[in-house]
Amino acid sequence: MFFQPWDFMMTVLAHRTEHVKLPQGLDQVRTLAELFAWRVSQTPHAPAYLYFDALTHGWLPLSWLEMAGRIDKIRCAFEALQLPRAARVAILMPNGLDAVSLDQAALSLALTPVPMHALDNPSSIAYILGDSESSVLVVATQAQWRAIVDAGVKLPALRHIIIAEGVSEVELPQGDQAVVGWTSWLDTMQNAAPAQVHTAMPRPDDLAALVYTSGTTGKPKGVMLSHDNVLENVKAIYARVTPVPEDIFLSFLPLSHTFERTAGYYLPVAAGSCVAHTRSVALIAEDLKSVQPTILISVPRIYERIYAVLQAALNTSTWKRWLFNQAVAVGWRKFLRQQHLPQEDSVPVWLDTCTWPMLNRVIAKRLQAQLGGRLRAAVSGGAALSHPIARCFIGLGIPVLQGYGMTEASPVVAANALEDNDPASIGRPLPGVEVRIGENQELQVRGRNVMRGYWKRDTDTQAAFTADDWLRTGDQAVMDAGRIRILGRIKEIIVTSTGEKIAPADLEQAITADPTFEQAYAFGDNQPFIGCIVVLNRGVWQQLANSLHLDPDAESSLQALAARTAMLGRIKTLTQSFPYYAQPRVVVLTLEPWTTENALLTPTLKLKRKNMEVYFAAVIGHAYQK
Repeated sequence: MFFQPWDFMMTVLAHRTEHVKLPQGLDQVRTLAELFAWRVSQTPHAPAYLYFDALTHGWLPLSWLEMAGRIDKIRCAFEALQLPRAARVAILMPNGLDAVSLDQAALSLALTPVPMHALDNPSSIAYILGDSESSVLVVATQAQWRAIVDAGVKLPALRHIIIAEGVSEVELPQGDQAVVGWTSWLDTMQNAAPAQVHTAMPRPDDLAALVYTSGTTGKPKGVMLSHDNVLENVKAIYARVTPVPEDIFLSFLPLSHTFERTAGYYLPVAAGSCVAHTRSVALIAEDLKSVQPTILISVPRIYERIYAVLQAALNTSTWKRWLFNQAVAVGWRKFLRQQHLPQEDSVPVWLDTCTWPMLNRVIAKRLQAQLGGRLRAAVSGGAALSHPIARCFIGLGIPVLQGYGMTEASPVVAANALEDNDPASIGRPLPGVEVRIGENQELQVRGRNVMRGYWKRDTDTQAAFTADDWLRTGDQAVMDAGRIRILGRIKEIIVTSTGEKIAPADLEQAITADPTFEQAYAFGDNQPFIGCIVVLNRGVWQQLANSLHLDPDAESSLQALAARTAMLGRIKTLTQSFPYYAQPRVVVLTLEPWTTENALLTPTLKLKRKNMEVYFAAVIGHAYQK
């Protein structure tokens, strides 16, 4: 293939060997099915999962051997369906033992799981079912299945629908599709005659998942990840983060999220760590305190919400805020010294040494207790975590580790480590992962973790790679002393009519660092200046409206000049580090959040920029007429 000159001049290879050995035998495991079987053989009676028991109102353990028994029952039920090798099995279930068991049972039969986000909209789910040509769908509720049917998408390949709960089978559409409840399916299939099918274990190059990307633009694409892709990434993450059997993971990101699948599901299997699946998003705070996890895998949004609550609580007392800020500042300097990073000021070490014990006891320990009190690693990925929030958590003793990845890379490309943590970067490339900076400062990736391609999309697959087979990430980056720093998205750039270029994600992140703003969307393509739409925190809005003598419940109050002026002033303060042309000059206020249900967010909580542009077209047009 033709090799561009910049490919040589701007190449940075990173193929580091970590000084951490894999557990004995793990290096010989070649598939995810083998991985689970190997784990059961190594520690059969150790706790694998914690589940919440409604009768005792407590968390109970389930051993690896007991989990294997659950998986075997589902495996037998799948076998009885006589599915061909590599048949797609769509899983639309919340995180929990059933979702994991379904995935493992399918993998053990060389079937291909298609994990789907339970909060995705029905039309998107129906599209994925049709595009993947899934033969089986396991769905949590009857209502979800009805919504899929109502989407009106023809699903000729779908033959078996298993509904986990709330089944009234006589009311369900039958046709060519066999619709059955979970218990009936398991009981019937267990008693069926032995299936005469080929049930060989999967090969390393077989698909371990068909994961559909979020689709920030256009229809979602099915990323083909093999057993070898994912397992290679698991082993590399293990070498960087190194979980131990005594660790407890709290799982709350959806298992349709590749970050959670690899780092929060398969990684604990490799390490022999225990996983607790949170009961619901609403109960995360309670589950953190009761489970007391040692490792947390999260996206920035969770940390942002906790930070917003902290900031709101501090507004009640100037003294509390001063003490809090002092604790963060001292803890942050302590962290910088430990990591041998440049200090931001010249406060003497002895002064911090004297004040930290008191600040730690009065301030830091309280935040740590809210997160269970035992966290030794809080991993943040999926998007950038703003510096003020990272500084706050790290300064108060929560070891936040930022990383970077994409579904197409299984997904982790780079990550910080506990002993080598620079929050201003996404860390160093994982072992076995090569990165380089290509044309237009694009970060490009190569390694065994990189996908086989997009399902039935040869043109898109070709476009995802360079001429010499490096995966294009679409992100601009620089290398700094072996660490990677992300600059922004290549395609998500606003170009104003004056020719200025602004990365909207950076601007939006700066705005939402303030708990006043729940969400933000920057716009201004081909316009003379930048504007933004913000979703306000309802509590803050009520206080502001009252102070301006406005009715907080009236829609017209959000459009009042006094309210927009006050919010624009706050936004300008938050974005004062940006060039003047990047600072918003007009703001639109709303209280209606953007969600997956209204198709403005992807399942991984990223803005669907094209959808936002269409949805707010009239509002944006009006903003430039003022």
